[in-house]
Amino acid sequence: MVPDKNRKEVIRSVRGDIQPAELGRTNVHEHLLMRSPLLRGEELDDLERSAAEASEMHNAGIDALVELTPIGLGRDPRGIVKIAELSGLQIVLTTGIHQQAHYSPEHWIYRIGTDKLAGLFIRDINEGCDGADYGGPSEQPTTIRAGVIKVGAGYWRITPLERRVFGAAGKTHRQTGAPIVCYLEMGNAAWEVLDILKAGGVMPQCVMLSHIDRNPDPGLHVELAAAGAYIGYDGMARSKYWPDSTILDCLLQVASRGGAERIVLGGDVARRSSFCAYGGMPWMAYLPERFVPRLRESGGDELVQQILVTNPARYLAFSPNAI
Repeated sequence: MVPDKNRKEVIRSVRGDIQPAELGRTNVHEHLLMRSPLLRGEELDDLERSAAEASEMHNAGIDALVELTPIGLGRDPRGIVKIAELSGLQIVLTTGIHQQAHYSPEHWIYRIGTDKLAGLFIRDINEGCDGADYGGPSEQPTTIRAGVIKVGAGYWRITPLERRVFGAAGKTHRQTGAPIVCYLEMGNAAWEVLDILKAGGVMPQCVMLSHIDRNPDPGLHVELAAAGAYIGYDGMARSKYWPDSTILDCLLQVASRGGAERIVLGGDVARRSSFCAYGGMPWMAYLPERFVPRLRESGGDELVQQILVTNPARYLAFSPNAI
C-alpha cells in the first residue's frame, strides 16, 4: 500500500483519536487495571481505586498516560474508558503480548501462530478490543481501540513465543502504522530487539525501549537514541536498584550528548502495594511530584517540555492504515 501523504497523524486514545497537540504532559508507562501470575497478590482490580490514583496523578500535573497492560493480563477497555472519564486523563490503550514470564503455561497464547496473533493486534487497533480480553467464554466486541503495540523479552533471552509476538507486532505495524513498545528485562538486549523488529519492517523511530534505565549506561542510551529509538526511563522510586539520582544523572548526560529528543518518562507503578489508593507507596503521582521537579531544577523547563510533551506526542502519533 502506498502511503497517503495527505493523511494526518493522530494519537489513538480510548475516547477517540486526538491530535498530537492535545496530548499534553505524558506518562508513557503505567498500569491501571492488571493481573498477572507473576505478580500474585498485586492485582489492580478495583476500578474506583485506580481512578482515584489516576486522578491524583492528573492533579499533580500529568495530562495523559499510556496504559501498557496488553492482552491476557486483565486488560479492561471499558474500565479504562471509565477511568479516563473520571480522572480527566487522555489514556492510550495497548495491544500485544508481554514477555513470556507473565503467562501461565496453559495460556492460549502458546497455541496461536504469528498470523493469528497479528490478526488480534490489528483488530484491536483498527476496530476495537475485546471486552473479555480474549479470555472469556465468548467475545465481547467493543469500539475502544488500542494505540500502541507491546512486546517483551527476558533477561538476555528471547523465547520462541516472544519471537512470534515480535513477528506479529511487525506485521501489525506494517498494516496499521501503530508504534511499538518493548519491555526489556533489566534494560538488556536493546540492540538485539531493535534488530529483530527492523528485520520485520519496524524502524527504530517507531519503537520505545521500556526499562532502559534499569541499565543506566549513558553511552549505550546515546547510541540507541542516535539510532532513532525512544528510550523509556521508568524506574524512579526503586532505590533497591539505585537512587533516583542515578537515573537523573544518566538522563542528563544522554540529553547533553544529543539524545534529548528521544527520552520519555514513565512510572510503571503497576502493583497494588505501590498505589496510594490501596494504602501503598510510592503512588503514581511520584513522577510529577518528586522526579519532575528535580529534572526541572537540573535540566530546565525546555528539557522538561521536550521529554514530557514533545517526545511522547511524536512517538505515539501515527497515520492509521498508512503503511
